[in-house]
Amino acid sequence: MGKAKRAHAVQYRPRGHGAQRGAPLPILRLLVALLAVLLTPHDSSRAAAQERVRIVTTTTDLRSLNEAVGGENVSVVSLVPPGRDPEEYQPKPQDVARLRDARAIVRIGLDFDLWLDRMLAHAGTAALRRGGDGYVDVSSYIAVLEVRGAAVGPGDGHAHGSGNPHYWLDPKNAEMITASILEGLARIDPARTATYEANRQDFLRRLEAKLPEWEAKVAPLRNEALIAYHNSWAYFARRFRLNFVALIEQKPGVPPSPTHLAGLLKKMREQKVKIIVREPHEPQRDAGYLAQRTGAVVVGLASSVGALPRATDYLSLFDSNIDALIEGLRGR
Repeated sequence: MGKAKRAHAVQYRPRGHGAQRGAPLPILRLLVALLAVLLTPHDSSRAAAQERVRIVTTTTDLRSLNEAVGGENVSVVSLVPPGRDPEEYQPKPQDVARLRDARAIVRIGLDFDLWLDRMLAHAGTAALRRGGDGYVDVSSYIAVLEVRGAAVGPGDGHAHGSGNPHYWLDPKNAEMITASILEGLARIDPARTATYEANRQDFLRRLEAKLPEWEAKVAPLRNEALIAYHNSWAYFARRFRLNFVALIEQKPGVPPSPTHLAGLLKKMREQKVKIIVREPHEPQRDAGYLAQRTGAVVVGLASSVGALPRATDYLSLFDSNIDALIEGLRGR
C-alpha cells in the first residue's frame, strides 16, 4: 500500500468500539451529557430548601421572628395555625413528625404552650428537649408581668403561674426574643452566625423606625378606658400606655357569669368605656351583649400573626391592631 493509501486509512480508523465513521466520540459524549442535564427535571428552589435549617415554632409570631433572623437560610413551620388559640391547641400526629424532622424547636414558654412537652417526649429527639442545642425558650430574657406572688393590685398574678405569657405583644420585647433565636441558631448552625446577626440587626432597625409611628397613632387612646375579653393585652397596654379596666372572661376558658356581666355593665357606664377588644377566636355573644347595652364598639384585634388578614408578619401585627383601635375610636 502506498503512502497516500496508508494516510487515508489512518484518517478513518475507528477510535473505540461502535464509533461512527467521521464522528469524534468525545464531542458525542459531551452532547449526550448536556442533553441529559437539560432534560432532567431540576428544582433549584427545592435544592436550596434542603440546605435550610428546619425550625419548628409553637406560634405564628415566633415563626415570623425566626424568619426575620434566619432569612433564606431557614425553613420555619408553626405548629399552631393562624387564627387558632395557642393556649387551647390540640396537637396532631403530623406535628410529631414535624418535630422529628426539625433541627430546632422555638417556644413561648411561661406555661403558654405546655402541650409541647408531651410532643417532645413522643418525638424522641434529644437535641430538641430542654437543655438540648435545638431547644429555644424565648421567654428567657423577658421581664415578666403578673408573676404570681408578685402582682400589684387585686388578685394574685396571672392564671399562668409563671406570669403573663403574652409578652410578644410588646414590640420592644422582640429584641430579647430575637436574641434567644440568634443564640439557638448559632448553636446548631455556627457557620452562618454572622449572617443571622446581620439579619437580626436589620430587623431591629426596621422595628425601631416603626415605634414612633405607632406611638403617635395610639396617642388619642391614652385617655380612653377599654375592656378586653381575655387577658392578652398587658404588655401591649404597658408599651402604649393604654388603660384596660376590666376583662369579660373571669378565668381563662371560663365564660362570664350573669353577675360578672352585670358588674361589667356598671363599670363600663361609670368609666365611659366605649371600646371592647375581642380576638377572632373568642366568642362574640358576651362582647356583643355589652356593646348593645352600652353603645360601645367591639374592635377585633389580632394577638398573633395571621389571625386577621392584615397581620401578615410581626411588624404588620402592630400596624393592624393600632389602626383597628383608632378606627374603633372614630366610629364609636
